[in-house]
Amino acid sequence: MTLLRIAGALALLLPCTLAQAVEIDGRIDPAEWQDARHVTDFRKTQPLTGEPGSLPTEAWILATPDGLAIAFRATHPASVPRTRQKVQRDFDAQVDRVNAFIDFDGDGRTGYAFTVSSTGGIADEIITNENQFSDDWDGQWRHAVTEDEEGWSVELLIPWHTAPMRDGTDGQRTLKVFLARVIGATGERMAWPSASFERPRFLSDFAPVTVAQYDQSLLAITPYVSGLYDNVGGRSDFNGGADLFWKPNGRFQLTATVNPDFGQVEADDLVVNFSATETFISDKRPFFTENQGIFELTTPSDDSQQLYTRRVGSTGDITAAVKLNGSLGKVNYGLFSADEDGATGRSYHALRLVRDFDTQNLGAMLTRVDDPWRDREATVLGVDHNWRPTARWNIRTRLLGSRIDQGGTETDDVGATVWADYEMDHGWRQQWIAMHFGNDLQLNDFGYLSRNSSNYLHWEARKRFTGLAEDSRYSSKDWRWRVSSSHNNHGEKLNDQFRMSREGQLRNGSYEYAQINVNSAGINDTLLRGNGIVRMPANFNTYFEYERPRKGNWGHTFELETFGGGLAGNRKIGTAVWYGTTYFISDAFSLNAGLLAVHRPDWLIWQGAAQGDLVGAFEGRETKLRAGLDWNINDRQELRVKMEAIGISARARNAWRFDPSGHAIATAEPIDDFRVHNLGFQVRYRYELAPLSYLYVVYARGGYEQLAGTEGVDDAVRDTFSLRNDEQLVVKLSYRFEL
Repeated sequence: MTLLRIAGALALLLPCTLAQAVEIDGRIDPAEWQDARHVTDFRKTQPLTGEPGSLPTEAWILATPDGLAIAFRATHPASVPRTRQKVQRDFDAQVDRVNAFIDFDGDGRTGYAFTVSSTGGIADEIITNENQFSDDWDGQWRHAVTEDEEGWSVELLIPWHTAPMRDGTDGQRTLKVFLARVIGATGERMAWPSASFERPRFLSDFAPVTVAQYDQSLLAITPYVSGLYDNVGGRSDFNGGADLFWKPNGRFQLTATVNPDFGQVEADDLVVNFSATETFISDKRPFFTENQGIFELTTPSDDSQQLYTRRVGSTGDITAAVKLNGSLGKVNYGLFSADEDGATGRSYHALRLVRDFDTQNLGAMLTRVDDPWRDREATVLGVDHNWRPTARWNIRTRLLGSRIDQGGTETDDVGATVWADYEMDHGWRQQWIAMHFGNDLQLNDFGYLSRNSSNYLHWEARKRFTGLAEDSRYSSKDWRWRVSSSHNNHGEKLNDQFRMSREGQLRNGSYEYAQINVNSAGINDTLLRGNGIVRMPANFNTYFEYERPRKGNWGHTFELETFGGGLAGNRKIGTAVWYGTTYFISDAFSLNAGLLAVHRPDWLIWQGAAQGDLVGAFEGRETKLRAGLDWNINDRQELRVKMEAIGISARARNAWRFDPSGHAIATAEPIDDFRVHNLGFQVRYRYELAPLSYLYVVYARGGYEQLAGTEGVDDAVRDTFSLRNDEQLVVKLSYRFEL
């Protein structure tokens, strides 16, 4: 009798166990998904009409011990073209795809985006500040796709160790979810719920879904070995290290790295920058992208942020770094620490706390950089507050304060930003932004601030048009009108501006954007790098962009910009034209090429600290050539070739100095013509051994030179191909062990 009772109990438990198990094979088995949340009410969000989607779409959401399982069934009749294009990871091509966006804590602070194309390609991103996406992060999750005559199906499984998350209540956890499907041929997006990243509120509008609470632990170690041969220096270098990922429970997560190899397996775009503003570059290094979202504390000022991970490792090799993420009740926390090696090495530290409330959340972050080489300590405290008082309002506030101790001298200053978005009826919206950054506010030891000494105000009205006639080539248009005023912290006007723009989504899936800025006269207080100001005349600039996704074997992009500027204002008009095209030899193999031509008739370039306030006015011509190929050999292998060549020729036309009021004074001092050659060429082969385990073989060559004298821009581009400042072969092997 005892054995019979045990057998009976097992029989009762077995269906429950089977209901929780999902085989990720792309075939939606009704028995596997019978206990799932079933979603059928997909509405158009691009164009943002809220109408039912044009093609039937279903989705299922199910919590399992292994992770959050989500399935999509996309009905796709033969009358609607299907995209067959193979895509690489983190693709942005206009193809048939589905999206699953998850806010694991349901507090509107950080979301995780998972995208699967109909051909099995994937992309993953982090969402912060309601609607800001970053594809730097790569997560580990499972997916599968199947296709038939009536449509295609997707199953995916997102492990619970993907992100730290707070405890639930009574064995349940409430997530917030956004599910979407995109038809590649038309660009139509249909989603549940009817939220849109085109609105100022996106994360906060996800739909709450209550699921069973599961706890999942993971210990993963990813050792690597790499070898580099420098063909210019004739030397070899071998390296090794490891990354550690530990998640003992849902509330805590640790990421660490020892002797990380940040070799160049990802090629940054080439930039030649003669301005006083630093170029912002995103970060693809795995340690710095893993659950970095909690450390996001940004302002609405040109990528400005309190913690900019590209700073770490910029002055020396990183010996070790560690990052903790977790939660205590409703408080999320993060700890970050990294040390650089060598005499110029720095130490970086950050502490982050976030508290969520019903309609708002409050956070603070303290960062510190110790720089013994310069006898400098930089401490920054930031406070961020996000408030959603009603469904129409979204208000974000940031307070920042820096303290710099260098050589025994202490400097303090503050900054603050407020931006408010108001959603009105009939497609109308308004936005207000106010910013103040003090003269001595300094974030750039660990963060990124495009400029301090700034006071900025703007008001913007927006109108979305979606009910367009069926014979219109547009599915939606979005018009914006903005007025703004910008002054430095000495009361000097930088400029006033009126901006008008229009964004258009076309029914064939193409995209258009047009913009005009009318700028008042003002002063430039950065051109002379602290040696005075420059009075600038009124000017304007226009910009137009058109992108047509793949039709047949071709895809195209076109950009055109016209601009005034310099001391000539609108008397001399510059132009920039870009044309890029991609030719698909097959769905898995494509060639791409592009050409940029820029003419700057009055290009102002500071002549250096030794010359004080001397500025040269040049007639500059720039040509940038891009070419490459992408080959998705199979599901595990890809080959990418990328080449960029920049040639610049600048002929001196005038020399200027400036009186204390910023007025230009012509001078006969000699200004040299110059030319620039810049080359970046990379061949990268990647083989995926296992999830997040790769073999890279990379050949890279490039260089930069600036010479006196001018030449034709065609010659300048051609001469870049002889550059060989760097030529390297890199082989890197990393393998992730889950213990």
